Amino acid sequence: MLNKVSSPRAIRIGAEEVPPGQRVIVDLPVADLYTHTRMMMPVHVVNGRHAGPTLFITAALHGDELNGVEIIKRLLGQTALRRLRGAVLAVPIVNVFGFINRSRYLPDRRDLNRSFPGREKGSIAARVAHLVATEIVANADYGIDLHTGAVDRTNLPQVRADLRDPRVRQLADVFGAPVVIDSALREGSIRSYAGGKGIPVLVYEAGEALRFDELSIRAGVRGIGRVMRQLGMLPARKRSRPPIQPVRANATSWVRAPSSGIFRSSCHLGARVKPDQVLGRVTDPFGEFEIEITAPAPGLVIGRSTSPLTHEGDALFHIARFDNTQAAQATFDEFQETHSVAPTWG
Repeated sequence: MLNKVSSPRAIRIGAEEVPPGQRVIVDLPVADLYTHTRMMMPVHVVNGRHAGPTLFITAALHGDELNGVEIIKRLLGQTALRRLRGAVLAVPIVNVFGFINRSRYLPDRRDLNRSFPGREKGSIAARVAHLVATEIVANADYGIDLHTGAVDRTNLPQVRADLRDPRVRQLADVFGAPVVIDSALREGSIRSYAGGKGIPVLVYEAGEALRFDELSIRAGVRGIGRVMRQLGMLPARKRSRPPIQPVRANATSWVRAPSSGIFRSSCHLGARVKPDQVLGRVTDPFGEFEIEITAPAPGLVIGRSTSPLTHEGDALFHIARFDNTQAAQATFDEFQETHSVAPTWG
């Protein structure tokens, strides 16, 4: 077990103190709108009756990334939380401003996930980051940050983590995503900030912005449940299908548009590709030229553009390379079958 065991404790978020055995929604104030409207960041605190670690779960740091919002909603409805050991701090919409405007960014055009630890008296991005750092991360022992691809870009369900940390590596394997990527910590991200405080954090990337993807959502709910059981926050299930054993990518790279034009993909997420295989084509609007886009190496497609319009140099296909690409594809096929049925934690 990786959990930190202590006596059951009250958790203070903002001005609210949540004793063991209670669950409360705490509204944390952030910068007001210029209409004089109060802006709040809702935090769902579930404090178990028994001692255990505290896990934070964040979504919509980028305001247009919706899958995580639905994942948190569904996991908060699981009856297994009645037997929770420790506490869950769930923030379904961190970037409230971006969420309202269907935008990745904040009104100051800054990326919230490059703004940690922030400053109490800084820009909007700095203030929101400071609020999350001091009220959420500071209260937690572990974290899971939920993301999707950007606008017009979709991601195969995957976990990104700093695998140098054995605690992170174990949780990444338990989560059950088909692909795990050893991802360096990016300065200013919540994962980097928490890691610097000794708090292991997984990033779950799946789907695309402004869209729900049912496969990604189901896998996210199940994955969080597995992590919580590994941490001793939930009792082990007597009968359960073993999690997917993820494959770890050796490297990843983007295939970019060779020319501006109309992009047509002939390759789907999770597809196994071979060197020089045609992945798609770029043409001009009149059909006077056509350029094939080919795979530079064997691998699995873990991300791709969904827009038919492209500029020269745009990222079109994200390809991960493995020791055994055939095994990686088999893992993804098994993953799809596993999540064809909606999850329940029991």
